[in-house]
Amino acid sequence: MSSRPLTTALINGRVLTESGWREDCAVLLEGERIAALLPPDDPRVRHVPQHDLRGALLLPGFIDVQVNGGGGVLFNDAPTVQTIRRIGAGHRRHGTTGFLPTLISDDLDVMRAAIAAVEQALGEGVPGVLGIHLEGPYLAPARKGVHDPKFFHAPGAEDRALLCAPHRGVRLLTLAPERVPLADITALAAAGVIVCAGHTAADYAATRAALAAGVRGFTHLFNAMTPLGSREPGVVGAALDDADSWCGLIVDGHHVHPASLRVAIAAKPRGKMLLVTDAMPPVGADDPSFVLNGETITAKDGICQTAQGVLAGSALDMAGAVRNTVQLLGLPLDEAVRMATTYPADFLGLGASHGRIAAGYQADLIVMDDDYRVRQSWIGGVAAQERTLCANDLGPIGASGHSRTG
Repeated sequence: MSSRPLTTALINGRVLTESGWREDCAVLLEGERIAALLPPDDPRVRHVPQHDLRGALLLPGFIDVQVNGGGGVLFNDAPTVQTIRRIGAGHRRHGTTGFLPTLISDDLDVMRAAIAAVEQALGEGVPGVLGIHLEGPYLAPARKGVHDPKFFHAPGAEDRALLCAPHRGVRLLTLAPERVPLADITALAAAGVIVCAGHTAADYAATRAALAAGVRGFTHLFNAMTPLGSREPGVVGAALDDADSWCGLIVDGHHVHPASLRVAIAAKPRGKMLLVTDAMPPVGADDPSFVLNGETITAKDGICQTAQGVLAGSALDMAGAVRNTVQLLGLPLDEAVRMATTYPADFLGLGASHGRIAAGYQADLIVMDDDYRVRQSWIGGVAAQERTLCANDLGPIGASGHSRTG
């Protein structure tokens, strides 16, 4: 005998909907989906169990397309389902309900293991996993960042077969377009791979050609790519000049100056900028240290960097990214949240099922207070335990007390 899906009404929240903030509706969850947004006195609300949000913010769950690690572990170190679960749990504490485990440049065997682990995680329904992000190894040595250039190469027949094979969920690949034939970019896009440009020394013309061939976005805009110049627009100029592509932004106060971020956001059509963390193991963990390429790195004052001063991912979480977008960049909270929810969902091709609070959408939701602390989350309608986050869980920028919904 089959049982009916569990139904719950979330009441007394300030709900971020497609039309803006609403305080006059209850959100009805049925199983893994949002069934309806209803008046609080609707019989369908009054006759089911209710969860009182007590005036807190009810938001779509954050979606992070670049998560190298979290919960004290790095995906490259052990590309397994257990690692993915631990990363997801660490980031869920900070409101991330959908993520792409991200593999930093490695050899083909590790890539195979990572892809297999994500396929298995998706099959097992590991909470929050949406697919995989392969950041490299088809990158430019001149813009390597902390990637180990010994793994860099142009894709061969084995690479192409692995990348273009049928797959579950989202498959995102970051590459340097000058290092990969345009025909390969087109073939990857045709196989359903979302191709992004990053860690690249390409010029404007090469980047435009890659966009025409199938590049759909830019990984951590400004970082590890040729800058916008007066006579050579570079990769940054090509990204900002293109209306159709998406750009990931690391808004941590360290990777990119706030003024540069404001200029970039103003240059692109609304909906094309998304927040990412590029997070490393310290996010959602008590230990600020981790090992990358044989070097111990310790997150200090919100910065992960090598002894030589090279940024090594970030200690940023998505709640902190949203807060920084409001406080450092001056954007309204609703737009900052959309940059962490709606726009990433659209970028990943999941805009019809994720990233919005609307009937029929996946019940991936978070409750956040006015100090950007995540109090509760649901993934597929399943709630996590309510908890109170410490202020130092939220990243490098302190919260202020002004209203976020005005």
